[in-house]
Amino acid sequence: MATVVDLFTYPVKGCAGTPVDSTYLTPAGLAHDRSFMVVSLDGVYRTQRRDPRLALVRPTVSADGGRLTLASAEPGGGHGMVHVAVTTSAPRRDVDLFGATYQGIDQGDEAAGWLSDFLGTPSRLVRVPPEHDRKTDGVTPGTSGYADSSAVHLLSRASLAHLHTRLAERGAPPLAMDRFRPNIVIDGHPEGPHGEDWSAVPHAEDRIRRMTIGAADMGYSKLAVRCAVTLVDQEAGARGGPEPLRTLADYRRAPGGGVVFGAKFSVVRAGKLSVGDEVVVREWGDAEV
Repeated sequence: MATVVDLFTYPVKGCAGTPVDSTYLTPAGLAHDRSFMVVSLDGVYRTQRRDPRLALVRPTVSADGGRLTLASAEPGGGHGMVHVAVTTSAPRRDVDLFGATYQGIDQGDEAAGWLSDFLGTPSRLVRVPPEHDRKTDGVTPGTSGYADSSAVHLLSRASLAHLHTRLAERGAPPLAMDRFRPNIVIDGHPEGPHGEDWSAVPHAEDRIRRMTIGAADMGYSKLAVRCAVTLVDQEAGARGGPEPLRTLADYRRAPGGGVVFGAKFSVVRAGKLSVGDEVVVREWGDAEV
């Protein structure tokens, strides 16, 4: 059977992920996922596309969501950490995410000062409001916080292993899974639509249309289009060479354009997820690549 081998939540959009053994999958994704976002003074979102040092910010959220800690993972140390008492009652402000306007709750001057110093550019930290009602598109519509699109990003170890084979053919080294910032990583052999053993088949996640993991149900939304964030070394907080986009462009182009790797899902039924949970595929579809 296929099982969950890793779970990651990304409390602050663009910052480092937090591995968890178990968590609750809310309608907007894993608990606290992309609940916070770093923005410019004008409210425009920051991501690793332009600010790769975000990868070196390690966020930790308390279980009740009332306290956020931002810590530096910069090689050689420095910058320390800042503790934020999360507020949901401060005035709302407009924030820009890919040209769309949403609301954010500013988390104060101390967090803003720490981030501005760390990133070397004036920044603020905002939290998604409780009344946030963003709608995401795709085959299965849903909602999410400040994620790029759908709530959950799923990737299999088989897909990464196949990419490593392709990279090796070019003489390029393998890449860590964190380059792709998945929420759920699966391994094993989901039974195919005709009973096939897909233990070593890459990109089986492309064909999943409905699945149950733990107590939660998810529906396929779209393929995950990859961008320049995959070029950022997550341990160094700096952009590297052309991989993996150069190699993925050889064999992972979607019909509508764009390089894809992994799949996005919307939450159909919320529930608890844990590492070790079985992935039960309820419905399969045709691959788009």
